[in-house]
Amino acid sequence: QLQLVESGGGLVQPGGSLRLSCACAASGFDLDFYVIGWFRQAPGKEREGVSCIGRSGGRTNYADSVKGRFTISRDSAKNTVFLQMNSLKPEDTAVYYCAAASSYYTSLMSTDYGFWGQGTQVTVSS
Repeated sequence: QLQLVESGGGLVQPGGSLRLSCACAASGFDLDFYVIGWFRQAPGKEREGVSCIGRSGGRTNYADSVKGRFTISRDSAKNTVFLQMNSLKPEDTAVYYCAAASSYYTSLMSTDYGFWGQGTQVTVSS
């Protein structure tokens, strides 16, 4: 079964940047065959879709709250999906999860994804 692992979280000051990575925990899976989404969940709030990318790096979608600040991309050679986060704000503080869907359409709905990582904490604070 596909298992995902996130990395790259941490503490950053407002206006700073972080790059999150999503990779397979085990060999034998090619992330190019999956739609990959990034989600986040802040304390006391529901999980929300942040961004997603189609198979083999096609279509990308972003939540309105991160458009122009976050960029999702694939590195097929590394079998990794990245989320570059710039101009971070305190309201971006959350646990960030990557997820995979074996579908052909991009979605920011968590119910469309069947494989999830354990999450990585992002804290934006001065």
